[in-house]
Order: sequence, then C-alpha cells, then structure tokens
Amino acid sequence: MTLIVMAAWMSTWLVIALRLRKPPATRPPTWLLNSLWLLALIVQGASLILTWANQQNGFIDFFAALSVVLWLTCFLLFLTQLSRPLENLGLLIIPFIPPTLLGSYFLSTNSATLNLDNGLGIHIFTSLLAYSMLTLAALHALLLGLQIRQLHDHKPNILVRTLPPLQDMESLLFKVIALGWALLSLSLISGFVYLEDLFAQHVAHKTILSLVAWLVFAVLLYGHWQYGWRGKKAIRWTLAGFFILMLAFFGSKFVLEYLKQP
Repeated sequence: MTLIVMAAWMSTWLVIALRLRKPPATRPPTWLLNSLWLLALIVQGASLILTWANQQNGFIDFFAALSVVLWLTCFLLFLTQLSRPLENLGLLIIPFIPPTLLGSYFLSTNSATLNLDNGLGIHIFTSLLAYSMLTLAALHALLLGLQIRQLHDHKPNILVRTLPPLQDMESLLFKVIALGWALLSLSLISGFVYLEDLFAQHVAHKTILSLVAWLVFAVLLYGHWQYGWRGKKAIRWTLAGFFILMLAFFGSKFVLEYLKQP
C-alpha cells in the first residue's frame, strides 16, 4: 500500500511539473491532473484509515500524524486549485510525502492507545485541521514572496506568470490564515476543556508554543485589518507563526518519541 501511495503522489507531482514546463498546446490536460490527484488522496486516505482502525493510535505516532497533516494539506490545496491556478504549490508539498510514508513504515513508534470518546478526538481533529490549513498558508506565503521578488525585478518566470494577480494572492493568503487561526483557536479551547492538564511537564512546551503561535497569527490578522499589513511583513509573520506551531507539535513529538526513548 505504501508503494502504491508513493507512486500515485509521484505521478501527480510529475504531471504538475510537466504542466508548468510544457506550452499550453502540449501540456497534460487538467482532467488528468485532477484524476491523479484525487486518486492519490483516496489511496492515501484509505491507508490512513486502515492504519488508524487497526492500531487505534495512528494519529499520535509522529510520522502517522505528519502523514495526516500532509494529506489534509494536499486535500485543501486540491479543492483550492479547482477554482484558482495554485496547482504549482503541489510541487512544494508533495515531495515531503514519500519520506514521511517511509518513516511511518520503518520508524513508527508504539504510542499508547487513546480513548477518543471523551472529547479528545475533537481536540485532535481540530488540531490537525489547523496545522494543515496553516501549512497551506505558509506554502502560499513562500509563493507570494517569490512572486513579489520577481515582479519587483521585472523578471517573472513561468511559475509566477501562472499565478493569480498579486492582490488576489494576498487576499487569499489572509483568508487561509484567518480560517487556520480560527481552527487553532478551537483546538486550544477543546484542549483546555477536554484535557486534564495542558501544562503538565510532558506537554507544557507544546501548549506554550501553540499559544505563542496563536498570538503571532492573531497579531498578524489584527495588523492586516487595522493597519494594512501586507507583502513582506505579512510573509515574515506567517512563516514565523508556522515555524513556532510546527515546533510546538512535531518538534515536541519528535523529541518525546525518538530522542527521549529509553
């Protein structure tokens, strides 16, 4: 199953790359890209569901959780690119999927089985959605930064020429950030409601860093709406918030599962 998922995503990445490099008359058709992308999502989604159903802890293991976040990010990007020419973001996110799948297959750890009936499932689900949405925002910010730089130099390459206008890119970025921030808010609220102690020793750093990331995105949104923050300043704040958030969850999980194991 892992090899099938990897082949599906590599085929999708190849079609995106060919569509970027080939002239319109010879590039692979849109229906082929969407079909391969959807197939990859379905196959990996089925694999994740089977893993979770068999182990009951698939969302907690480091690589399994990372796989879910990448899957959700690709799913959100798939829906977005159906109406906007943002398919090329897939060139940035898809290459992370194969090594994550290999890590999940060869380096998975034994996580404790969790009872998701007590509200913990809500916390995990909203957290993964928030991470995925803000991952998409970070990728969007990187692409926006490239667009700004090349337009400033008056040398836009083929990648930049396929993007929506700069104003539309910035508008979409803040919509994605706002939705991701709202989901992160729900994640933190559900954590305080359903978890016994968010500041216990083994999760204190995760909680504190998540709150710092939440504050960074809140300041960015306030600065945009009140003072018109945009461009490079918005990109720097977005990437800073994303880095802190990923450090909060995946950094702490990696340390606990791989560096502190007896």
